[in-house]
Amino acid sequence: MKNKSRRDFLIKTGYGLGGLGGLAVTGLIPGGGVIASALADDAGLQALAGANPLASKAPHFPAKAKTVIWLHMAGAPSTLDLYDYKPELVKRAGTGIPASFLQGIKTSTQGGITKLIATKRTWKQYGQSGAWFSDWLPNLAEHADDLAFIKSSVTIGATHDISIMKLNSGGLNPGRPTLGAWVQYALGSANPNLPAYVVLYNDKREPRGGVTNWESGFLPAVYQGTPFRPGNSPILHLNNPEYLATAEKRHALDLLKRLNEKHGSRYPEDTELKARTESYELAYRMQETAPEAVDYSKESDATKELYGLNDELTKPYGELLLRARRLAERGVRFIQVVSGPTDIKGDSRDWDAHQNIEDNHGKHTKIVDKPIAGLLKDLKEKGLLDSTLVVWTSEFGRTPWSESGDGRDHNPWGYTQWIAGGGIKAGYTHGGTDELGVQALKGTEVDTYDLHATVLNQLGLDHLKLIYKYQGRSERPTVVYGKVVKELIA
Repeated sequence: MKNKSRRDFLIKTGYGLGGLGGLAVTGLIPGGGVIASALADDAGLQALAGANPLASKAPHFPAKAKTVIWLHMAGAPSTLDLYDYKPELVKRAGTGIPASFLQGIKTSTQGGITKLIATKRTWKQYGQSGAWFSDWLPNLAEHADDLAFIKSSVTIGATHDISIMKLNSGGLNPGRPTLGAWVQYALGSANPNLPAYVVLYNDKREPRGGVTNWESGFLPAVYQGTPFRPGNSPILHLNNPEYLATAEKRHALDLLKRLNEKHGSRYPEDTELKARTESYELAYRMQETAPEAVDYSKESDATKELYGLNDELTKPYGELLLRARRLAERGVRFIQVVSGPTDIKGDSRDWDAHQNIEDNHGKHTKIVDKPIAGLLKDLKEKGLLDSTLVVWTSEFGRTPWSESGDGRDHNPWGYTQWIAGGGIKAGYTHGGTDELGVQALKGTEVDTYDLHATVLNQLGLDHLKLIYKYQGRSERPTVVYGKVVKELIA
């Protein structure tokens, strides 16, 4: 008989016990249980060897927010057609780009051949803040005084894959923990029966970049995000097979736990083992709590209407945001929501509108406008907005020109994002872009690292003190950059 490793035994035992392995690894650990190793040292090892790594932890200082709802507009919308009204762009439409607007940046438009494209939208100011909105966002515009605009957002790179990684993790290559993973590592779970870090998306396939959107990187694997898929059964294999009794499953879990603990005492650096054990136990508890958490059937008709659930176009995204609110109510720390298609055909699956921006953005604004406005109103009416940070993000913005027709190209030099709730200064606009919307005004730039530092600050975390020892280096969420944007804080 050939020698078998203990890992082989556990994997085969887990999968063999009536879907126990599948229950945990397919629902909670993307990739069928293949978890990226994260070898810590010193404090990290001691923590893993001792207490539950998901136990609730105190922040560095009193927090303004308890939960983050991170709204990623996949594909990068043109904020020149949503929030950033530029009369000069309308005036200069059809002309070349003056060289003065391109100083300090490298783009293929330097030759001056590409023509400026004006927005076709109509614009209006809203609220006491007088914030500009285009007619594509009539519902969100009613919440102008709840938002803090960051109109001088900047990033590095202008390709989706790289900029998505930077948006979520601050890294330009795979392997760094995402912001949600850092939050879970720092604060643990406020609800032991649900994951502290959940990802929601409304496509039948994973968002672009897959697990890199929610990976734990070099942090222990237990801090990786948990994707909830669209539909009535967002967590696959959560229920027991018909032939497996609850008592049998509990006995199997207890056996695996004892074996893992025995092995773990000898190899405390094996974070995969700890993550797998925790995922089994969490999955067991989630069988009771998760279905209820995502089941909105008992919500009132008025609430369903608020999120656009009565419209086939807005329903899929509205479901995500209603679930996000329900998860926030139940103590989930970080809820990452990725926008996507309903039944959109062709090249309009996300906001990446190099061509035909009118059709593309016309569809996507209808998908998200009412549900996001509904989320803000619902959180406010339930008294949750004060403790919930809602962040509207994009991998980058869009240029005032197009090299391929009637759309807009990628712009990492100046674009708009916004943030609301959780101690943020409502009705405020930070920074801006030049008269054509090409570059952020000097001295007002807010990089991804600064946004991350500010979000962590509202959760009571100092990004300079949030440290994890990895291969002899003290790593932190904002790499070696980042500052809290104090102007955004109430």
